[in-house]
Amino acid sequence: MQKILIVDDTPANVKSLLNALKNPDYKLFVATNGTNALEIIASNSPDLILLDIVMPIMDGYEVCKKLKADKATKNIPVIFITARDDNEDEELGFEMGAVDYITKPINSSTVQARVKTHLKLRLAYKELKQKNIALKESSLLRENVERIIHHDLKTPLNAVIGYSALLKEEMTLKPEEREMLEKIEDSGYKMLNMINNSLDIYKMETGTYQYDIDFVDILNVLNKVVADTKNLSTIKKLSLKIDAIQDELFVQGEELLCYSLFANLVKNAIEASPKSRHITISLTEKDTAIIRIHNQGAVPKEIRDNFFDKYITAGKQEGTGLGTYSAKLMAETQGGSIHVETSEEMGTTVTVLLLN
Repeated sequence: MQKILIVDDTPANVKSLLNALKNPDYKLFVATNGTNALEIIASNSPDLILLDIVMPIMDGYEVCKKLKADKATKNIPVIFITARDDNEDEELGFEMGAVDYITKPINSSTVQARVKTHLKLRLAYKELKQKNIALKESSLLRENVERIIHHDLKTPLNAVIGYSALLKEEMTLKPEEREMLEKIEDSGYKMLNMINNSLDIYKMETGTYQYDIDFVDILNVLNKVVADTKNLSTIKKLSLKIDAIQDELFVQGEELLCYSLFANLVKNAIEASPKSRHITISLTEKDTAIIRIHNQGAVPKEIRDNFFDKYITAGKQEGTGLGTYSAKLMAETQGGSIHVETSEEMGTTVTVLLLN
């Protein structure tokens, strides 16, 4: 049952409205002044208010103003009831937040139609609000589960890393055995960094990431990225080249964030590039450090406009759509920016600008 409050100081008008709104689906309340209306609203939270403008002590405009200023009542729809037929009065009513205007003398059909329409809208608003709450709760639950999983994954990984290091120190090993242990330890560190990064992404999304500014040699970082992605590029017979005239280029950032940022972009370029082609990483310096990663593949047309959005991917069977999204977050967290240019003729260039 939906609740309707009638606010009018004239008994004849109240009677007309009550007669017009006789309906088993409505519960009707009546207030004869603004103060009484606010008391009823506070205790009953109506779904719709029919509010007379001209009343003593507190007129309808003042009542509406108080309702719209209160978080608990600002979304209750208000229909002004008035004997005035003035465009300026009507405009003022809408500016104050009224959803409709009905002029006296009361026409039952008009009142019924307007009330029915706005109650439907009110019901739709409530349903949408509930769905939004449910979505937020579902999202929060998912995020909490992800954080727990990330935390729990660290325990066995720390054992993998710790025992690998211990075996290297305590045992006499053949060169190939030591190499295998180093690879295990290195893989453990990489996975641990991935878990830490995923937690950091959540903090970046929520604006809670604590950014510690340092000066990072971005050229050194890129050399590491190229070395770590060599196997991927070799499989596709790609030539991966860094084009830089300087021996070092420092930017303001965090080394791990910079590594993750460019590892994502280079890996993405390798996956997107046609086989047996070239990938070029070029560095220049003007007011900022400019890093361009170019491959000869084109971004699919269906994702060009939202290339950096979350979960956007195309043509990758195991793609998550998080690589470019996280790269954008990492660039912006460090005070930089990122954008993409792509075409079938020119291929794709992702450009990252970082402060130096």
